[in-house]
Amino acid sequence: MSLECLNLLKMMRVIRYSEEQLGDDFADGKLPGGVHLSVGQEAVAAGICAHLTDRDQVSSNHRGHGHFLAKGGTPKQLFAEIHGKDEGSCRGMGGSLHVADYSKGIIGANGIVGAGLPIATGAALANQMDNDGSMTVVFFGDGAANQGVLQESMNFAALWGLPLLYVCENNQFGQFSPTATETAGTISERAKAFEIPVEMIDGNDVRTVWQTMSWATDHIRVGKGPVFIEADTYRIRNHFERENLIITNPYRTEDEIEQMRRERDPIQSLENWLTEENLADRETITAIDNEAKAAVEEAAAFAEAGTLPPNDAAEQYMFAGTYS
Repeated sequence: MSLECLNLLKMMRVIRYSEEQLGDDFADGKLPGGVHLSVGQEAVAAGICAHLTDRDQVSSNHRGHGHFLAKGGTPKQLFAEIHGKDEGSCRGMGGSLHVADYSKGIIGANGIVGAGLPIATGAALANQMDNDGSMTVVFFGDGAANQGVLQESMNFAALWGLPLLYVCENNQFGQFSPTATETAGTISERAKAFEIPVEMIDGNDVRTVWQTMSWATDHIRVGKGPVFIEADTYRIRNHFERENLIITNPYRTEDEIEQMRRERDPIQSLENWLTEENLADRETITAIDNEAKAAVEEAAAFAEAGTLPPNDAAEQYMFAGTYS
């Protein structure tokens, strides 16, 4: 698995550098709208999407830049899209909250909490009807798990045996509130009521995520129905950038955040394991780091040099084709 781990490390680095650069771009006033960053959660996106093909589909959420990149979207596409440029994956019209690329099976992020769940259910039904071994993954957070549509989706998916993987990224906070103050019981236990297999994992250990996903895809692709994974992770950055402008009472301490950086950083954990097991030396890890950083720097420059969509584009792409 050493080669796979090096690929996972590179992907996590690309996601981390992308998110940090986008945070800087937002602070510098270069982005239209806000951004929700996934720093600290990179292992979930990387480990899950490593097992997916272009035929498989991913339904994402408002914190979905990592999902986009891990599923095959390029940093250039992502940066141009979030910068509102015509070179973006949605020609600059989707932005951070609606980034998509159908050619890669990325059927869209979503600005509405939990709204990706019913979309993913429909996509999984289409997978089943196509009967080609494809599947759908829906990423959502602990806050979205309290939306009623999750129960409706799981009921339908279980009844029909849909090829659907639920990935709940429990990052410990719903907006500005600790999950423990908003959620009764254990989120993944709810799936058991629908007789859906459940795995609770350390979402900051990319090897665990990868191995769990290996089992889940084997289960789903042979027609055994949906699987539910609850990945325990941690959101390092704010709910959205510059939330301090509206939040006067901090809901967590800087000491807590720094402790998580020291003890549960998914990238540092993988790098430590690779060196301890003599699977990669520091030179190799540094080369991966430099390659990822260069790709993100190139993407940022590409986006800044990009062109805005033409004015008449505002009237295009508004409606799907008609059917008779």
